[in-house]
Amino acid sequence: MEHNKHIALFVDADNASSKYFDLILSDLANHGMVIIRKAYGNWKNANLKGWEDILLEFAIQPIQQFDLTKGKNATDLAMAIDVMDVLYGKDVDIFCLVTSDCDFTPLATRLINEGKLVFGYGETKTPDAFRNACTRFLELGAKLDNTEVSKFSPSKLKQDTKLIELIRNAIEMTSDDDGWASLGPIGSFIANKSSIDIRNYGYKKLSDLIKVIDLFESKSFGTNLKVRDKKQKSAK
Repeated sequence: MEHNKHIALFVDADNASSKYFDLILSDLANHGMVIIRKAYGNWKNANLKGWEDILLEFAIQPIQQFDLTKGKNATDLAMAIDVMDVLYGKDVDIFCLVTSDCDFTPLATRLINEGKLVFGYGETKTPDAFRNACTRFLELGAKLDNTEVSKFSPSKLKQDTKLIELIRNAIEMTSDDDGWASLGPIGSFIANKSSIDIRNYGYKKLSDLIKVIDLFESKSFGTNLKVRDKKQKSAK
């Protein structure tokens, strides 16, 4: 019933590129219906021309926010206020925040505390604080556009201790007596424990990513793919 979920999309236009908006909408279409689309910024700023060009095409509501102090902008606060208004005034299941600004970290945390899902979209420069605060976070750019994906090598994946430990913990917590764990529960465990999106590593599916890491072994049981940690197997 996920496609029946209502999604509210908020764009920090000062800190996000407009060229990926179509891809963001395509990604969100897999999760529900986007019923709110708002983009915030000082629309007198020439840097927002890209967003201005697609407002009508994608039915985005522009929210004007003047720079109240030189060198600063009030976009963050205006966007946060509107998000909270929607939280308590609308039937929304998923909040999508398009930004590379870690100032929205407390907002993402608050939304999750209220039982909402938070999808974050930002550039590579997005700080870990905001990434980790989201239910899931997907990098804009090559890792969102599947036609430009650059896959991480097995050696590089193995160097990501956070990713490896997450997969190992997921297998351990969902495995049977022989150490085999089904892919579905592994994916659910990862989704509940982390904002990591597999596509950030250049792989479309969790199974594709796990198979290239020689720390794990996989085997098909009928239509069910199961995974086992080689380290756990050796220990037994």
